[in-house]
Amino acid sequence: MSDVLTQSQRQATPNADAISAAKESLEDYTLRFAPRSYRKWSAGVVATSALGGIAYLADFSIGANIGIAYGTANAVLGIIVAAVIIFVTGFPLAYYAARYNIDLDLITRGSGFGYYGSVVTNVIFATFTFIFFALEGSIMAQGLELGLGVPQWLGYAVSTVIIIPLVVYGMKTLATLQVWTTPLWLLLMVIPVGYLVVSHPESIDSFFAYSGASGNGGPNLASVMLAAGVCLSLMAQIAEQIDYLRFMPPKTAANKGAWWRAVILAGPGWVLFGAIKQVVGLFIAIYLIATLDPAASVHANEPVHQFLGVYQEMMPAWLAMTLAVVLVVISQIKINVTNAYSGSLAWTNSFTRITKTYPGRMVFVVVNLVIALVLMEANMFDFLNTILGFYANCAMAWVVTVASDIAINKYLLKISPKVPEFRRGMLHAVNPVGFVSMLVSAGVSIAVFFGAFGASVQPYSPIFAVLLALILPPVLAIATRGRFYLRRTDDGIDLPMFDSDGNPSDQKLLCHVTGLEFERPDMLRSGQDGPDGEPRFISSLALSTDKSGAFVLPAQKN
Repeated sequence: MSDVLTQSQRQATPNADAISAAKESLEDYTLRFAPRSYRKWSAGVVATSALGGIAYLADFSIGANIGIAYGTANAVLGIIVAAVIIFVTGFPLAYYAARYNIDLDLITRGSGFGYYGSVVTNVIFATFTFIFFALEGSIMAQGLELGLGVPQWLGYAVSTVIIIPLVVYGMKTLATLQVWTTPLWLLLMVIPVGYLVVSHPESIDSFFAYSGASGNGGPNLASVMLAAGVCLSLMAQIAEQIDYLRFMPPKTAANKGAWWRAVILAGPGWVLFGAIKQVVGLFIAIYLIATLDPAASVHANEPVHQFLGVYQEMMPAWLAMTLAVVLVVISQIKINVTNAYSGSLAWTNSFTRITKTYPGRMVFVVVNLVIALVLMEANMFDFLNTILGFYANCAMAWVVTVASDIAINKYLLKISPKVPEFRRGMLHAVNPVGFVSMLVSAGVSIAVFFGAFGASVQPYSPIFAVLLALILPPVLAIATRGRFYLRRTDDGIDLPMFDSDGNPSDQKLLCHVTGLEFERPDMLRSGQDGPDGEPRFISSLALSTDKSGAFVLPAQKN
């Protein structure tokens, strides 16, 4: 590095806010690119950690809810439709996160939204995390009430408070937690379902014959799309998978097989496991209704009752209750540490970008959990289908817009820069290509969802969201000739951004604002030269907290 940095370049100009943000985020890289020096996990460990985050029981509730409403045939077809859409749109996002070691917000900035334009998508993602935190917390509270007699209002508070100490330390703690709890979770999940299929084969016939609450559960396109719309609310889960995938090791000739398997399985592949859980949730619910007690439909959409009903067929009541509560608690902790972690990243990133102030990630852990607790106390479980169906329109508009920009604008049309850009000063504040596409697709699909275009069109809001978000980005990119993607094409540093394998370079430069060294992809030339006119460098993190704008390089003329 002595060839790159002179002694005068190493003279740092301290900035308290930037230094505070830098030191805190060294644990989880809250606001920025994840450097190679931190990414010490194997592809397998990263994938296992990412998949540990899908241990949530909400899938069982979602499958049961849509099956009870629309019948088995429509529910299963809806699950398949949603899974295909989620997998296809999630693939390019997962690849970019793992290849370039950035989260979905940083990907979104350079994929049609601009530096400030992606703030709105951060809010959409943060909303996802507190909705599903509340859903999982509600399920845990149901388990605590059933097994231990804890009042639900207190169970909501307990399920919220116990998560806080687990998300203080970021990725290292989360990876350990997910790896060590996954085997027990799988055991508690798989054994009762296998027992049910083997010991009660008639339950399979009941499952396929179930016609739903209306009694007319034959295949129906409108019902299929309504079911798919609820499942598609999970589309934003890819952002939580990416919060782990950004820590993937560099892709090389030696590890490319394992690298690709991990990216596909833990990226878009999460939805395969999710779809299976949704079908299983419906299967158990129908068993409870058809085989045990038709009145069980009141609680058949609650996972704790689902698994308790099966466990009681296998073992003494006290043991069945114990295992059901253990399963619910483990599942809730595994997913809600991820919800709390990812939500805090989203809120922190947005707040810091807008205010140029870094309050600390733990502030937004508390904010996110308070919102989730309010939702739980408001008994959101009773309105699950409506909440998720509405939210799905926003999630689809965001994710499909970004996927469209990557797949079509970057790779097919080559209008959008293929290498993702996320640094302040390199991007325009707002890029209409993604920003307008998302607003239009979300707005139209929400209007359809609430019946603005008539009851006959209402079930098809997911189609409007997906098609508009797919088509509009290339249309707007062509119309604007791509001129809103980059404010600059040169970051002022005469060092390669990538190594010989195409991975982000691990060469380090000194940030003159924080006095810390950062890897090349996270750095730009500073807008303020040294005292003798020598070039100085600044990290993207320090730029995000720069209120003066003095360190931002001027725009380049087209």
